Amino acid sequence: MTERYKPNTTVACIIHFNNQFLMVKESINGQIQYNQPAGHLEKNESLIKACQREVWEETGLTILPDALVGIYQFSATPELAFVRYTFCVDLDKKITPSPQDHAILNAIWLTFDEILTLKNQLRSPLVLQSIQDYQTQPHYPLDLLNDKYLSI
Repeated sequence: MTERYKPNTTVACIIHFNNQFLMVKESINGQIQYNQPAGHLEKNESLIKACQREVWEETGLTILPDALVGIYQFSATPELAFVRYTFCVDLDKKITPSPQDHAILNAIWLTFDEILTLKNQLRSPLVLQSIQDYQTQPHYPLDLLNDKYLSI
């Protein structure tokens, strides 16, 4: 019998204000990398709640996502795969981030062009792809996601 495929389920949030995106800077295996606020889905947690928790942990912001940008599958290695739900929120004002998670070195506002210059330091190709999709593709309503059968 073949071993069952078990990708990691993650969430990420594109946080946008006035042509800038809030990115987190972290050290992964001694390398500086940039990502949207993101992380793993926890047991009995809805995707939207996971997004809110990760944003708060990594930026100190309390948000409700506006929409779903996309669902992405990514194989980091032959043994490590992800299904990533990327949300977005457009802020009315620029908020100063205050990361709560000590693994986050900094949370900074960057333009798309500044993010492009960091291409080799992005956590995965999904970081750039999801921003491009945010800018050019339709967004999906949150009620597309159904969590009413979660046991909490």
